[in-house]
Amino acid sequence: MLKHLFTCFFLFTLIPLSAQELNVSLTTGNASTLINDGYMEASVQGGKPPYTYRWSNQSTPLDASKATGLVEGVKYSLEVTDSEGKSQKVTEKVKSQSVTEHFNGAFSPLVEGLTTILFWDPFEAIGIYDPRSFAQNKEVEIPGWEAGMKDKFTLKQWLVQSGSHVNEGEPVAVVLSQNQGELRVNAPATGILQPLVKTGETIYNAENKEDLIETGAHVFAKVKYDSPVVLTHPNGDARTHPIPFIVIWLVLGAIFFTVKMGFINIRGFKHAIQLASGKFNEDDAPGKITHFQAFATATSATVGLGNIAGVAIAISLGGAGATFWIIMAGFLGMSSKFVECLLGLKYRTIADNGNIFGGPMNYLRYGLEKRNLKSLGKFLAAFFAVLCVGFSFGGGNMFQANQSYEILSNQFPVLEGLGFWVGVVLAILVGIVIIGGIDSIAKVTEKIVPFMAGLYIFGALVVILVNIGNIGQAFSAIWDGAFNPSALKGGFIGVLVIGFQRGVFSNEAGVGSAAIAHSPVKTNHPPSEGFVGLLEPFVDTIVVCTLTALVIIFTGKHEVEGLGGVALTSEAFASVISWFPYLLAVAVFLFAFSSMVSWSYYGLRAWTYLFGNSKKSELAYKLVFVIFVVVGASVSLGAVLDFSDMMILSMSFPNIIGLYIMSGEVRKDMQNYLKKLKKGELFSSQKNQDKVTA
Repeated sequence: MLKHLFTCFFLFTLIPLSAQELNVSLTTGNASTLINDGYMEASVQGGKPPYTYRWSNQSTPLDASKATGLVEGVKYSLEVTDSEGKSQKVTEKVKSQSVTEHFNGAFSPLVEGLTTILFWDPFEAIGIYDPRSFAQNKEVEIPGWEAGMKDKFTLKQWLVQSGSHVNEGEPVAVVLSQNQGELRVNAPATGILQPLVKTGETIYNAENKEDLIETGAHVFAKVKYDSPVVLTHPNGDARTHPIPFIVIWLVLGAIFFTVKMGFINIRGFKHAIQLASGKFNEDDAPGKITHFQAFATATSATVGLGNIAGVAIAISLGGAGATFWIIMAGFLGMSSKFVECLLGLKYRTIADNGNIFGGPMNYLRYGLEKRNLKSLGKFLAAFFAVLCVGFSFGGGNMFQANQSYEILSNQFPVLEGLGFWVGVVLAILVGIVIIGGIDSIAKVTEKIVPFMAGLYIFGALVVILVNIGNIGQAFSAIWDGAFNPSALKGGFIGVLVIGFQRGVFSNEAGVGSAAIAHSPVKTNHPPSEGFVGLLEPFVDTIVVCTLTALVIIFTGKHEVEGLGGVALTSEAFASVISWFPYLLAVAVFLFAFSSMVSWSYYGLRAWTYLFGNSKKSELAYKLVFVIFVVVGASVSLGAVLDFSDMMILSMSFPNIIGLYIMSGEVRKDMQNYLKKLKKGELFSSQKNQDKVTA
């Protein structure tokens, strides 16, 4: 009997134990056939509430049992922990329903793999840099404050003494709003209170232009943490600001070429203007297009969404200070463009039918062959060509078509649901231009580029002039933000990397693409095209990107939370010119169109390098290209476009290797050219004129 009692007692003790075991299951769902709208919901049994949900999806908070906006076909993990520390980890994926979801899900791992390579941080790897973002302080802000709100806030009373130790949630101050009355402010964190404003002083006044532009004008105190705190994503992962290898690769290359060429980006600027303006055109020289047409074609490929959306993204992530480093990226990139455009023309080949082949494929192969590096040259040239073809279909085509349709449909609702037909119209327009070859492309771009750039620059200058009173505060925000940014913006390293990253991604300096556009120029002097090429980063980055940044900062929109990309730029313009977003949509469409026709030529030259330069080969490429225009405007391919967009960064690997090896040759050619130019021995237009100085 006693034996049975002990058995029953043992069984009863097991029942509550088993009831306390943590059991997590996931339910998945797919909201539609559109990409990136999958969801997962966790069901938890056992354990002791409350539960912490740590999703691998960084945008899902720790207290959320449901994750949304997930990529279909990709595995996500969830680790649930109860209040006693028990945890269980589960993994699941949302099933794909449509073809686009299958493509998107298949390419996501490729994007992740390419990101791991391109954005690998060598400084973190060797242990000399911690990419995590640490905060020393937590800012005390006006409750409910939003950028641009029309109100005046005054500090009515401090409820605790300066230097006091406060706990998170403890009342610390009373703020008086002109519109809302008294607002009680609680400590946002635990630590030492450090007031920045005295009782009775104005914190923020919408009528004060300095408050409109100043970063953090709504902050009136700080709470110094007891120890530095790691900033995290909603899911608890640490926020990091690595120093990507690809940015280091491009920036170090640009610095090297700037020094090696004796700051040609400064001393060659005047001569570059002379060449682009047609002063030294050589009509009888071999080639097909003028200096200006090459400049317009190459610029049309770089001036686009990166200048409008990319700059806005940089400012939303890195603040106003990112503008300074964008400008520096453009300045240094001028030297990279000089080197690659000079080599592109020097190693071009002209076929019997008049077709001209040049660019990195040629100078990597034949330039390195001259140095007994034939095998390396052939490999680098083929590698570059494959990447160039891939990007021409993706980032240079589908991405442009996709974004131009999205922007147009947002501003003109009548176009919603008509992506396929907009794509067809766009494909016809692109087809008409590219079938005519480089002559036709050059004629179109030389007309579109000045018009679209002029339109955009005019709108930007209007906004800046209307807010010209903010100029002092705007440049202070840029300077302070460049060298003294907050931890939330990534600190000094984070802002520097963000600025350089957006700058080099926009102007493509070091990528080698522009060298293809400059190869068909009518000239007997390859260095002349290097000078013309250095103007492109100046126009693309130093002028257009900077104007976009100034529009956002002058209007105070750099403080807006939750907006980025084209939406942020559009709102900044609309704050001064209500109807300008419609004009902006048209400008973006023209930017995208010109980028497509230019990249069709880049891709074609790479295609013919790989598959031969027959008419059938060229026609096959052009037909595939226009088909991808329709596909890009019709569907969203998320990771497919991200993957192809990253291919342009990969192009810089083989290209810059070749530029390093041949930099001595470029320097020698440049010096000989400048000596002859100064003596008036190069161009017929120099006869009977004063000697030219460069």
